[in-house]
Amino acid sequence: MQKRLPDYLKRPIIDTDKTRTVRRILKTKCLNTVCENARCPNKNECYTKNTATFLIMGNNCTRNCRYCNITCSRPETLDLNEPFHVAEAVKDLGLKYAVITSVTRDDLPDGGAEHFANCIYEIRKMSPDVKIEILTPDFKGNKDSLNTIIKANPNVFNHNIETVRNVFKTARPQGDYDCSLEVLKYIKDNSDILTKSGLMIGLGETFEDIEETLVDLKNVGCDILTIGQYIQPSKAHLEVSKYYTPEEYENLKQLAKKVGIKHYQIGPLVRSSYRASELI
Repeated sequence: MQKRLPDYLKRPIIDTDKTRTVRRILKTKCLNTVCENARCPNKNECYTKNTATFLIMGNNCTRNCRYCNITCSRPETLDLNEPFHVAEAVKDLGLKYAVITSVTRDDLPDGGAEHFANCIYEIRKMSPDVKIEILTPDFKGNKDSLNTIIKANPNVFNHNIETVRNVFKTARPQGDYDCSLEVLKYIKDNSDILTKSGLMIGLGETFEDIEETLVDLKNVGCDILTIGQYIQPSKAHLEVSKYYTPEEYENLKQLAKKVGIKHYQIGPLVRSSYRASELI
C-alpha cells in the first residue's frame, strides 16, 4: 500500500511573473531543467528567485535508476550549441550562481565531461563573476574525464552518492558506491574545488547506514552535504519505505556535525541544488 504524503512535504503551486519569465527564457533557449524533468518539489520557489538547475545533454539517460523520473532511453545527439545557450540564459536571468547537471551519457567516450567544461567556459565568457556548480554523473571513474573537469575549474563539484551502501545496488543497479566515493576523492586530491554530495532517505536505510555513508563522505574530503526525503515519482519507481519526521531531520543535522561535515542542507524537501549558493 502506497504511503500517504505528509503535509510538510506538500508545496503549493506558484505562478507569478517571475516563474513565467524563467520558463520563457528556458523555452526560448531550448533548454531543459532538472527542476521540470525530475519533478522537483522546490521548482516554483527557485523560479521565483530567478534560479534553475540546467539539465544538459538531452532528456534521455543511459541508466535506469529506480528512483529517478528522468527517462532511460536512446540518448539524443549532443547539441554543440547548448553551452552557449546555457551561458545566454545565465546572463538573461541575471544569475550570480549557476548550477548545471546532466543525464548520464555512458554512450560518450568521456561521459560528457568536455560538454560540462564548455558550459563553464561559455558562462565565464559572458558572466565572469558568476559562481558555477556542476552536478555530474560518475563518468565511470574515468580520470581523463575528471581531469577535464578540474581544468575547467568550477567553484563546486557535486556528485551525489544518492543512497547508502546497503541500498545502493537496488536503487542504482548500474552505479557503484565505491566508484562514486573515488570520484569525489580524486577531485579533492587533485584540485582546490569544493566537493559536494547528497543522498535521499526513505529507501530502506537505517540510521546506522546513514552514519556510515556520512563517514565515508567525510573520509574522501566532501565539503558540502545535502540530505532530503525520497518521494516516489510514480508507481513504477521504488516505493517509499519511510517518511522521516522533522524531528528526525534535526537528529541528522546533529549527526553531520558529529561526523565533522561543516556545510550542509538537511530537511524533508532538500534536493542537491536547493539553495546551493547559501552553502558557499
